[in-house]
Amino acid sequence: MKTITLEEHYISPAFLAGPGAAHAAAFTGPRAKIPAQLRDVGDGRVAEMDAAGIDVQVLSLTSPGVEQLVGPEARSIARDSNEFLAEAIRLHPARFAGFAAIPTADPEAAADELERTVREHGFKGTLINGHVRGRYLDDRFFGPIFERAEALGVPIYLHPTQPPQAVVDAYYAGFGPAVSFMFANAGWGWHIETAVHVLRLVLGGVFDRYPTLQVVIGHMGEALPFMVQRADNMPPAMTKLERPVSSYLRENVHYTFSGFNFIATFLDLLLEVGADRIMFSADHPYASMAEARAFLDRLPVSPAQREQIAHGNAERLFGL
Repeated sequence: MKTITLEEHYISPAFLAGPGAAHAAAFTGPRAKIPAQLRDVGDGRVAEMDAAGIDVQVLSLTSPGVEQLVGPEARSIARDSNEFLAEAIRLHPARFAGFAAIPTADPEAAADELERTVREHGFKGTLINGHVRGRYLDDRFFGPIFERAEALGVPIYLHPTQPPQAVVDAYYAGFGPAVSFMFANAGWGWHIETAVHVLRLVLGGVFDRYPTLQVVIGHMGEALPFMVQRADNMPPAMTKLERPVSSYLRENVHYTFSGFNFIATFLDLLLEVGADRIMFSADHPYASMAEARAFLDRLPVSPAQREQIAHGNAERLFGL
């Protein structure tokens, strides 16, 4: 069975020399190998994929990406990272594909960079790491990005980032530094932050303005599937949207695993959105490809649904 994973990360030399330096330096102890795995977009990564039974990775610049950067630095790092990734794909065209890094704080430049990478390098869309210095993507300021993505027919992968500092201080502070950090990030805050961001896109009318736009989120839906029915307490008569909130979550959003190898969570997602909206991911190198592959094999689904999740939905959505 062919396998395609979609939330798989790398780090470019340009990013590592700048804002990525602190990110890479944070990994110690058992996770000290992660920076080397992020840097490897060649034979070593392919060997790890082979060992785990992963055929294709769609690669994206690791968080926090360029979303918190502005001006020439953001444009330069995004372009340099995209060129670095394009070369890796050129050397391994059957194993890698790419999501563009874009200077989100400059929406016109971001839209242009997205189009350039799609047309010149065959990139499959873009991955955006959450808010832009506290500004969320439902702001009409970011319209050029959505307009271009819809025109190009490519999805936007919305990846978590740390909540704005005021939210961190109000919700997640007051514990030991390690606990507060993890509470605000991968232990809870990342996922709730992304769920709120998706709901802002819906309630802000993004999908009414760009009806064929598709957004992808990871981690089994960032807790949204559990709340789908509750979100419909905001009906169209209240929101002035064209459809119920749940309709957008089922028709404009796709969902990946990315490190959430939990059967109960998967079943909730499956029951809410169906097998044709779910796609395989591993979250390499932050989570195990081998464990993700084993989880895929034991999903309580039909053979046809497993094929959809493993590769068919990604092939359809991204043209892989």
